[in-house]
Amino acid sequence: MLPKSWKTSKTSCKREPFRPVPLGVRLNIQGISCLLLATLLSGCAPCPPQLRLSSRGVSLQENGRCQAAAEAALLAQPINLAGVGEAKFLAFGGGGAPSYNEIALEKNMLYFQRSLKSLGQDPAAPIFFANGNSGQPTLRYVGRFGLDRFKAPEIPQLRGPATAAVFQQVFNELRSVGSLNPLLMYFSGHGSLNEENSDNNALIFWGEDLLDVEVFANWLDILPAEKPVVVMMAQCFSGSFANLIYEGGDPEAPVALRSRCGFFATTKDLPSVGCTPEVDEADYRDYSSSFFAGLTGIDRVGKPVASADYDGSRKISYNEAHAFAKIDEKTSDRPISTLEAWLQRQLSEPRVDIIIQQSPIQQISVGARPERLAVIRALSDRLQFNSRQSFGENVDRLGLGAVIEAPLGIFDGEIELQAADLERLRMELLNVAAEQIIRTSGTPAQQALLLRLQTCESQSPL
Repeated sequence: MLPKSWKTSKTSCKREPFRPVPLGVRLNIQGISCLLLATLLSGCAPCPPQLRLSSRGVSLQENGRCQAAAEAALLAQPINLAGVGEAKFLAFGGGGAPSYNEIALEKNMLYFQRSLKSLGQDPAAPIFFANGNSGQPTLRYVGRFGLDRFKAPEIPQLRGPATAAVFQQVFNELRSVGSLNPLLMYFSGHGSLNEENSDNNALIFWGEDLLDVEVFANWLDILPAEKPVVVMMAQCFSGSFANLIYEGGDPEAPVALRSRCGFFATTKDLPSVGCTPEVDEADYRDYSSSFFAGLTGIDRVGKPVASADYDGSRKISYNEAHAFAKIDEKTSDRPISTLEAWLQRQLSEPRVDIIIQQSPIQQISVGARPERLAVIRALSDRLQFNSRQSFGENVDRLGLGAVIEAPLGIFDGEIELQAADLERLRMELLNVAAEQIIRTSGTPAQQALLLRLQTCESQSPL
């Protein structure tokens, strides 16, 4: 089991997670009556606390018998690894515990299945989610009267729980089979910020075990070197996993000589949005929704969207779906990829200042790849930027300096959305400029890596 070294982050949730009354806290009779009534009406505690009466008063204590039964059901369920070794698509999802195992995470798994079907792929790709098929009601959603309720996961052909132990079993199966099939691994859950080193954040498995970037990179290393691996991660602080391209997941180490890359909802230092207990998918605004809509041409409620075929090849690549998400997603997220994180590391602060403050957007855009040009044009139009001016000149002209400096919250107000668009555009301009610099004056090693990462990210699921 992996060490629980950092506090779990739940800051991406739009609603505060249900928090049981602290164990051992003494309550008055009226307070206990209200809690019990809410529990009966909402089913809001998968393992509700037990009343304890003593000479000191009335208190609530942990329901040990219920917890033990839940753990036994988790361990007793079979894990279906059939075909995992040859799988082209794979998904892990869910929260680390019932209090932040929101129904949106389950709906993301269902949308993933529908997306695969839309692409002509087998929708029965291996999925491992939360507590799996144990039957325990661990999935949190908002029911009648706005009260939290819980139900068991209902994902067709669910293979088992998303635990650290199952993750290890899956990767051991991938290694033992040794298939060279390209693999897309999708994670939709929660992330943990490593406050001492944000280059080594972690994703959270069921049971609140953590898998950090360095450990994840080491697991990728056991797969055949020739196997292309693409990850798509939507959790908070997910941009840290862009470091999977380095040996041991360490950005100070050499780049691993493997074909692996990824796409992430936001940068390593920020929470993402999307972990809501609300049930209406028409209201969902998050990276997963936009990425798969761009990839398939169909949004999560079945409506067609604008084409993300920016290069006119008649097939959508992963980097085109990523570009679509930057344009389509109306949230505070700052989507980033492995290539983009690497490109931004190649730029010195003086060079960044020249690109952002002095270089006209129109000049930077010359030679940009089609999907990057689409992002620049769409965001520039939305922000009412003049392409003949630099990013900094436009910010000054429109008086947007205060927007850029606005603190990031967890709700999507207009200022926050505008700040996100500004940062997405700024990052895209840096990406394009860095690509141009490396192509024209980079070292042979830089140029080779640029080509390798571009090739990896431009793969298509078709």
